[in-house]
Amino acid sequence: MKPVDLRVFNAPAEAQSAAAKLLVEAARAGVPIALSGGSSPGPAYEEAAELEPDWGAARLWWGDERCVPPDDERSNYLLVKRTLLDRLERKPAGIHRIRGELGGEQAAAEYDRLLENVRLGLALQGIGPDGHTASLFPNSPALEERERRAVGVPHEDVERVTMTLPVLSGARQVVFLVLGEAKAEAVARAFACEPDPATPASLLRSTEGETIVLLDRPAAAKLDNVG
Repeated sequence: MKPVDLRVFNAPAEAQSAAAKLLVEAARAGVPIALSGGSSPGPAYEEAAELEPDWGAARLWWGDERCVPPDDERSNYLLVKRTLLDRLERKPAGIHRIRGELGGEQAAAEYDRLLENVRLGLALQGIGPDGHTASLFPNSPALEERERRAVGVPHEDVERVTMTLPVLSGARQVVFLVLGEAKAEAVARAFACEPDPATPASLLRSTEGETIVLLDRPAAAKLDNVG
């Protein structure tokens, strides 16, 4: 597996700022961008809107989504709308949200069709404390999917829809933004150990481009190769 570009920052805001700059570069280049939810990327989206208020050339996708309406507080689309889209002077040329309100099977089938012939320029990802990324959970059958571009994923709280590994790893840039001590063990398993379905993030690397990992010091605490 190709090596990753590990970048460790003294403060969470510095890592989020680095993510914002990468997002702006991709938006200006007009490449398809897959965004993520969670608590870490919100400030990065806000800064990206400040740095570049014109996203007219950009095309936005979502790496995963919960099967909820777009105005539900748990929606990844809603997070991006509030922190990025609503702050832009010019909206992206394409906004391709996952219609989670359709239910996992139907929403995944629709997204699978939409993603045909799409190659991501950038996929922004997080990592959960259990090592999941997007909605690819430890030892999930979804990790083995190689034909479909999006699949429905059962989960204990609410069903999800996720891009599959071939789509995410096809991005020219896979960018992980991971913050906080609670993620340190998962970060070590993802980037300092052998690939393992028990840690889905360890399986995701850009196959032909670069994989960039943006960490604050608490998240990087268990990595031996970081000063």
